[in-house]
Formats: sequence, C-alpha cells, structure tokens
Amino acid sequence: MKSSAQLRQAFLDYFAERGHTPVESSPLVPGNDPTLLFTNAGMVQFKDVFLGREKRPYSRAATSQRCVRAGGKHNDLENVGYTARHHTFFEMLGNFSFGDYFKREAIGFAWEFLTQTLRMPPERLWITVYTDDDEAARIWLDEIGVDPSRFSRCGEKDNFWSMGETGPCGPCSEIFYDHGPEIPGGPPGSPDEDGDRYVEIWNLVFMQFDRDAKGELHPLPRPSVDTGMGLERLAAVMQGVHSNYEIDLFQALIRAAAEATGCEDLGNQSLRVIADHIRSAAFLIIDGITPGNEGRGYVQRRIIRRAIRHGYQLGQTAPFFWRLVAPLAEQMGGAYPELRAKQAQVERVLQTEEERFADTLEQGLRIFDEIVARLSGTEIPGEAVFRLYDTYGFPADLTADIARERGLTLDLVGFEQAMAAQKERARAASQFGAGEIIELDIEGETDFSGYEGLLDQATLIGCYLNGEPRDGISAGQEGLLVLDVTPFYAEAGGQVGDRGLLSTETARFEVRDTQKQSGVICHIGRLLEGELSVGDCIEARVDRTRRRAIALNHSSTHLLHAALRQVLGEHVQQRGSLVGPERLRFDFTHFEPLTHEQLREIERLVNQEIRENHSVETRIMDLEDAKASGAMALFGEKYDEQVRVLRMGDFSTELCGGTHVRAVGDIGLFKIVSESGISAGVRRVEAVAGDVALSWVEEEEARLARIAALVKGSTSDADDKVAALVERSRRLEKELEQLKAKLASAAGSELTDAVVEIDGVKVLAARLDGVDVKSLRETLDQLKNKLGSGVVLLATESEGKVNLIAGVTKDLVGQFKAGDLVKAAAEKVGGRGGGRPDMAQAGGTDPAGIPAALELVGDWVKARAPAAVS
Repeated sequence: MKSSAQLRQAFLDYFAERGHTPVESSPLVPGNDPTLLFTNAGMVQFKDVFLGREKRPYSRAATSQRCVRAGGKHNDLENVGYTARHHTFFEMLGNFSFGDYFKREAIGFAWEFLTQTLRMPPERLWITVYTDDDEAARIWLDEIGVDPSRFSRCGEKDNFWSMGETGPCGPCSEIFYDHGPEIPGGPPGSPDEDGDRYVEIWNLVFMQFDRDAKGELHPLPRPSVDTGMGLERLAAVMQGVHSNYEIDLFQALIRAAAEATGCEDLGNQSLRVIADHIRSAAFLIIDGITPGNEGRGYVQRRIIRRAIRHGYQLGQTAPFFWRLVAPLAEQMGGAYPELRAKQAQVERVLQTEEERFADTLEQGLRIFDEIVARLSGTEIPGEAVFRLYDTYGFPADLTADIARERGLTLDLVGFEQAMAAQKERARAASQFGAGEIIELDIEGETDFSGYEGLLDQATLIGCYLNGEPRDGISAGQEGLLVLDVTPFYAEAGGQVGDRGLLSTETARFEVRDTQKQSGVICHIGRLLEGELSVGDCIEARVDRTRRRAIALNHSSTHLLHAALRQVLGEHVQQRGSLVGPERLRFDFTHFEPLTHEQLREIERLVNQEIRENHSVETRIMDLEDAKASGAMALFGEKYDEQVRVLRMGDFSTELCGGTHVRAVGDIGLFKIVSESGISAGVRRVEAVAGDVALSWVEEEEARLARIAALVKGSTSDADDKVAALVERSRRLEKELEQLKAKLASAAGSELTDAVVEIDGVKVLAARLDGVDVKSLRETLDQLKNKLGSGVVLLATESEGKVNLIAGVTKDLVGQFKAGDLVKAAAEKVGGRGGGRPDMAQAGGTDPAGIPAALELVGDWVKARAPAAVS
C-alpha cells in the first residue's frame, strides 16, 4: 500500500525522470483568470501559456495542484459528507505539454505510470475516447494493446474539453478504475454509468483545435496536453478502499476530528464533513482568504460555519475546528511547507470565526426549529431562509444542509429575491484612490512631521514624471515629488491624503494628493511656476483648513465607532471607512437596519462626549501591549511593532496613525446624515462634523421653514400640516379615480352604438380622451361583456402620449389575437406593445396617428375573418 504522500511524490518523480519540470502548486486564488472564484484544476496556472500569452523556460511540466470547488460554477460544497468522492478541497496531479509531445506520448506515460510504476492491474482499467478521435483510439487499441472489451467512445459532453466558447479545445481520453462487480454501476457510456463501480481517475485532454466565433474548429499549430488525476481517488484505488474518506490522509483527520468533538463513531458522516472542510479552510487562509460577507471571503465563511455546525451536531459546543490545523499540518506540511509556516495564523483566524459564530449558532438553530414547527408543507420559505442568513449568519447552504437531514427543501428563488431586495451592491473599501503604482528608486522612508505641525523645511530627494525618474520638473508639468521629511499626511486607514503647497523663492508646486508607497510619502500634483530640481531645499505647507476639517471627521469616526458598540453591541466591528474634509463614511458589522431611535441615541452619545471636551491623548506602545490595554485595531490597517494609541477620555481607545483634534470639544457638532446596508451583515453610516455639520443643520432648518411656508404654518406645526395635506390628497385621488371610472363607464355605454359588423364579427374602434389607463382597461372589460362576442380597440391621448388597448372575446381568440392587433395599431402612433391573446396594450408618441390606428381595425379583422379565409 502506498500512502497519499508517497503517491504524490511518485507521480512527480516519474514525470521529472521523463523531462518534466516539477512546478509548485499555484495559490487557490487565480492570478491570471478573474472569471474564476478559485483555482479548480491544474491547468489554471498555465492558462496563459496555453493561450500563447506567456512563455516558460520549459515545455513539459508536472504538478500537484491544490484545488477548491466550493463556489461559483464549480461547487461541490453541498455534496460533501453525502458521497464517497466529493470534496471542497482536493489535489490534482497533472502533467502538461506546451507544444512538445502529444497524444501518443501522453497516453504512453499514463499507461506506464499506472500499470508499471504503480502496478495497477490492466484488467481493472477502462478507457474512453471522444467519438471521432480515431487517432487516440488506434494508439490505445493497436499500440498500447488495451482490451477492446474495456474500451468505449463517448460524446462531446464527456470527452471533449473547451477552455471557453471560443479558443483552445480538443478531445479527451479518460481512464476509469473498475472497483469490481460487487459495486453497482456500469461502464462509461452505458445506461447505468452513474453507478460507483467505474470511477474516473485520470483525464487526458488533447488541445488540438482553436474554435472560432462561428464554432468552426481549426488545427492548432502546436497541439498541447493537459492532464488531471485526483490524488484522493488514486489513493483510494491503491489503498484498496472504495471511498476517498477511507484513505490514510482522511482517516488521520477523521480521528483528529473525533477526538476534538468527542465522537466515538468514526463512521459518522459529520466527521467526514469536518475533515474535508479543515483542508479547504486552512489552505484558503494561507492564500489570503479570510472569512467575510462577500466573494471568496463569504465562501470561506460558509465552509467554516458548516464544519462548526456539524461539530455542534456531534455535541461539541466549544470551539474545536481550529485544533485540527496541527493534525493537518502533520499530514500535509511536508508537501506544503507554507502550512507549517502559517499554522499559528490559520489557527487564530479559525478560532476567531468560531467564537464569532458560536454566539449566534444556538439561537439560529432555535429559530430554525421554530420555522419548521410552523411549516404546513416541506418547503422552507425564502424569506425565512434569508432571515436566518441576514440576522444569524446562516448561509443558505448551511440551512439547506440542516433541512436535508429533516427531509425538507428550501425556496431558493424566494431567498434570492429577499437577498436582492436588501443588498446594495456598492462595496466598501478601506483604502480609496491609491493611485498608480510607480517603482520608486529611493532607499529608506520619509520622515513624517505632520503630527507636530503643518509647515516644515525639506529636501527634494525624488522627482517622477509619467512614472519615470527625472532630475527635475518645470512649470506646467504634472508629477510626483518625494521629500526627505514632510508634514503632508499620506492616505491611509481611510483618511484621505493632504493637499497644500511645496515652494521655493521662485517655484510653487500644488500638491493635489498625498500617497504612501513602500514607506515613501509621495506628493502628487502640478508645478504652477518656476523649476524644481532634486536636491533643492523646499518649504512644505499643508492646507490648514482642509487638514482641520479632516481631523474633525476622523476624530468623530472614533467616537462613532465607540457609540455604535455601546448602542448596538460588542459584535460591531469596523469594515471600512472614508474620512475626508466634507464628511465621513463608516462601515461596520451589523445584521439589521438601525432604527430611528438607535441613530438618535448614537448621535446623542457622540455629542455628549464632544461637550465633555476630553483631551485627545496619543502614546507610542508595543503592538501587543496596546492590544492588551484594550485598544481596538482598525480594519484593513497594517501595524508595525510600535503603534500609536489614540485615547479620548474613557469613551474610545484605538490604534490609529491618522491626524486628529487636540481636544474632543474642537469637533463642535456631529450629525448623522444617512444609514444604509451595503452587503449582508454590513451597514454604512455617513455623517458630518464641525462647520459642515452646522451648515447641514442650517440647511435643514431652512428647508423646514420653506415647507412651513408652503403649508401656511410654522416650523412647529409643519409636520401636522403636511400630514393633513397628504391625507386630503389621498382622498381626492380616490374620488378622482371613481369619477373617471364612472365617466369611462358612461362613455363605454354610448360606444356600443358605434359597433359595426364585419363578416359576422362585431368590431368596435373608438377614442376616449381624458381617461387614464386603469379606467381604459375597465371600459374594455365592460364593452367585451356587452358585446358578448367581438373585437375592440380603444385609444386615449394625454399630454402628447398615446395609450392603446385591444380586446378579443374568448370565443374569438382562436381566430384573432389582441397582441397582433395592438402591435399593428401601435405602428401608426409611433409606438410598440403586446400582451395576451384576449387583451393587449401599447403606448405611442404620435397622437396624430390615432385616426389611422382606429381605421385599420376593420381591414385587420376582415383579413382574418372566417369569410376572408374561406
């Protein structure tokens, strides 16, 4: 028996001996394909090589690629734990030829590795090729000598691969392992091929053609090979087991999961789920994916929470999942040393997520039970699924997992509708306007003096125009200047960069933005006059008014954060911010909209602290000491070992490198101007402070005064006056609708005199002005009832817009279609429309065409009447 690690190494060694370059697994986040959520196959890192966009120093390669299929188009998450071979994470062994060898060599390598290196019995293997691939068939049957009775041709669905709708593509040849007649299922291509007896272990893709936009295939000048073999499936074959979860690697993880959860039944399917999910969760963290509410981070959160729920099902309510990182590192750290190097980090992320979810898991499960108890059928409503997701952090697939165990299904359409109704697609960003990255040839870091003052003397040590280094800059040119020391604050932590002026006696450079790159502060702007050269002594002056406005908003952000946690709870965490001179924007975790009362209380707390006028204290501390003191770190901010701790009385203590007021009272006034949701579980508050807040209040007061004047009241009773007007308007609108309906009804009664008969069919075409669309529909129904049998077209015009409505009684819809009639009539009034066979509507923009539209009805009916047909 070969271990999983031995099989992985045997594969790489075999192909290395045959001229293949062993290539390390690429990250799980594709660097060359934004259309993919995760790396899901070995060829992903070579996609640009196959497309000819990238050249490598080798033409043959072999890899053991980490893959995840747990989101997007390729998603096996919901099947994990229920089948023998589905995983969220798996390893794909692959050998690749980039215009080097082709079918003969690829087939020969595969057969030799399986039957000679691994000594797999040939009589246990089954081969398939694409229906029209005679070349591959000859190689297998005539050269390799495969038994024709263990060979089949399959269609495009199974044995033809495409990179996309256009581009490289070609036939495949697949190798299956026969687990024996005691396992149900038939060979590939047979009616019962979906059984478990024959399991695909290796797919050989021959990139032979280029498919153009018309779907035509053209031979590639340099055909290539892309193969993929699941390590877990191969290990199951070599270790004589049928399920991937019985191989050595998984058995070790299942035993570790059993110990961590206290489960004694090693066959429990929840242990399988946990063992699978620790692999994907850990490697995703290694590749930079942490749990979140969007994109890859959301998939990661789904995986982790699904594992936690299965642990909970086994009776483990304390955090346990993070403890499986060490056993995983023991099993896979040899092949992937980054797992051992980042083990502590992975453990911390998982433990944090477990603790966060533990607070809501029990409550969410209780709510789920309450929902199920009220069900009248077997489908859980989409709105309930969304509530579990939005309020308790239950991903829909987690709810589906629990539901499936109880024989229930989900209304996923309703869930998606509820999700769409709640979500704003705007995404928060913790950094804004980072600007173009320029390679700076400058050693060391810029000294920042902006905490102490807004004016400093400096030396120009770098000048860049259009991204290229220059010795100087002339009047009218735009560029990037670097000083040895500067009072200009570079954009960071959500705070925008400073603006101001760099000057000498003869030159003035307007700084329009300040950014930081690799420790160097960059002043971006335009030289207004004179010339500047590297080595010049410069006066750097920050725009004082703008800096002060930014400081007011930044200090207000800290107070807002503290107030949010006090009013809403300790679960509130910052998820992004933007601090500018005009306003502040603060994104935070919370699962429901804030009430009016909550917003007023938050605002009251902040203004109360402003009136307390505590001094703003700053201290430089060791990072760990700062965190131990209770200082909160800002989302998305990177910290050095020495950090700046900002304290505002006993109300707020945070790590922050931004610029702030000297005393809280300097803020003056704080006002919240909006609150909204930007994604599941993330809310956004926008607010203003200082002079801007005062101006906002004044504008609101002026607006209220204008409203009061309009309703002939005062600012104290304007709301009552407006409410009375709204109620009166509603009453009048209802009365108007009733009058219009009566008018239309009366007009309709009169119109029956205008009915004509064409070839035995009653026809009415008439114009009704001053009637709205609703009344027009009601009139049409009345006319159809009175006629009993017939065709009707009504037109109305209002403010240059035409509305047409056509109706056909039920007995005639087989002969006449209202949609066809209204479409023909609409062409006369410059419009279009359609609808059901018995009723259809259209709009138009040319009232002058109404007579022509009405006149065509007679000819239209005559052309379709039974007499005309006969």
